[in-house]
Amino acid sequence: MSTGKLIVFSAPSGSGKTTIVKHLLGLDYLNLAFSISATSRSKRGDEKDGEDYYFLTANAFKEKIKAGEFLEWEEVYRDSFYGTLHAEVERIWAMGKNVIFDIDVAGGLRIKKKFPNETLAVFVKPPSIDELKIRLKKRKTESEEKINMRIAKASIELATAPQFDKIIKNYDLNIALKEAEQLVADFVGVKKP
Repeated sequence: MSTGKLIVFSAPSGSGKTTIVKHLLGLDYLNLAFSISATSRSKRGDEKDGEDYYFLTANAFKEKIKAGEFLEWEEVYRDSFYGTLHAEVERIWAMGKNVIFDIDVAGGLRIKKKFPNETLAVFVKPPSIDELKIRLKKRKTESEEKINMRIAKASIELATAPQFDKIIKNYDLNIALKEAEQLVADFVGVKKP
């Protein structure tokens, strides 16, 4: 199996990593394809199976764990699993593309550990915990209880930032986008057209 590069973007929920990843995917010269994660959570809004996530039941997820089908996985909250299937990375590498991930901190660090030379692990740091809470509330996708769980988890995740190769401080989105683009271009060895 030929391997491309793995670009991991991790951060607490609401930090802006998804916005950054979507921006990078729109830049053809970077030759990126998005790694679709598997999850046992329910669909939100107009999410599509096989496009936003591979939606599995908790039992199906556990079966795939037992079968060794995951590159990395995490039980983020009770019976709420997220993970990266080996087959997903192989699918993208078979297309001759580099894999970009938008995943939680623990998963990002596991990928870096398994593929240390092929992986660029980037942590997206929010301006503050208070700003994170404001961003999560603006989404209007989760209950107050879920938001509070995410905020509690964010404090722990922020402590892992030094374990990543690079930290992008997302205080100004335009600056963060430019910084992310330069980091990825340098890592995959291409120049901006």
